[in-house]
Amino acid sequence: MIAMSVEYTDAPATRPEPSTGDTMPCPYCGHLLPKDAEHCDRCDWTRGATETAEGKASDAIAVILSIIPGLGHIYKGHRLVGLLWMAGAVPVGIFVLLAAIASAGFGIGLFFFYLIAVMLHAYAVDDRIVPPKEDEGEEY
Repeated sequence: MIAMSVEYTDAPATRPEPSTGDTMPCPYCGHLLPKDAEHCDRCDWTRGATETAEGKASDAIAVILSIIPGLGHIYKGHRLVGLLWMAGAVPVGIFVLLAAIASAGFGIGLFFFYLIAVMLHAYAVDDRIVPPKEDEGEEY
């Protein structure tokens, strides 16, 4: 006689898989987590790390700060992108200067297109403000 072992594989999982409404993406890596997750198992995100007392950065302030190209990005927490926009202003400025010389001054207007592009990008980019340490509230 042959002994046969049969397992019932259609049984529900011991822990139900969360549906789409019960999940949230990790703010750092995008991995799907349960809505009430306190930390991500794939990166170093913890729930308290992204909840700041200051809230979100103001898009209007970022646009105003972008009069100096890149400063609005730095304000919103994107330091490298801000430095790249600042560095890009130098060759754009040289090009605008040459265009202004060649067009009796009308080429100066080209720099405003660069500023508008910087301002629109600073407005549209998501915040990346993370406090350096756990927020302890106001101290007097």
